[in-house]
Amino acid sequence: MAVLYTIAIILGVIIVYVLVNTLRLKKAVTNLDQEQFIQGYRKAQLIDVREAKEFEAGHILGARNIPSTQLRQRYKEIRSDLPVYLYCQNAGRSARAALFLKKKGYNQVHQLQGGFKTWTGKVKSKA
Repeated sequence: MAVLYTIAIILGVIIVYVLVNTLRLKKAVTNLDQEQFIQGYRKAQLIDVREAKEFEAGHILGARNIPSTQLRQRYKEIRSDLPVYLYCQNAGRSARAALFLKKKGYNQVHQLQGGFKTWTGKVKSKA
């Protein structure tokens, strides 16, 4: 019986953790579909948080690459007074980047819903 209680407690903690992170994410970032993203990103800072090799293989035209692994050291390259449009491959890394930027005082943070894999607009690559 003690094993069942332990499993129930662990599951409860996991559920609470997921709910809290979901609520934090909703406050930190605005998810935009491709049309909404296109309407605003030209007037904003477009940041691709994927790694350099992913970026070079293909990225949204006009994007700047600041990999999520370097964001803690390079976030000051992003102006806090302008909107920030983030994307990664699937929207997971950009969501974490948005949470980090929100903690640092960035208030206009948006991300591409579904990430780059759903993008059908203009793409630039170095290949």
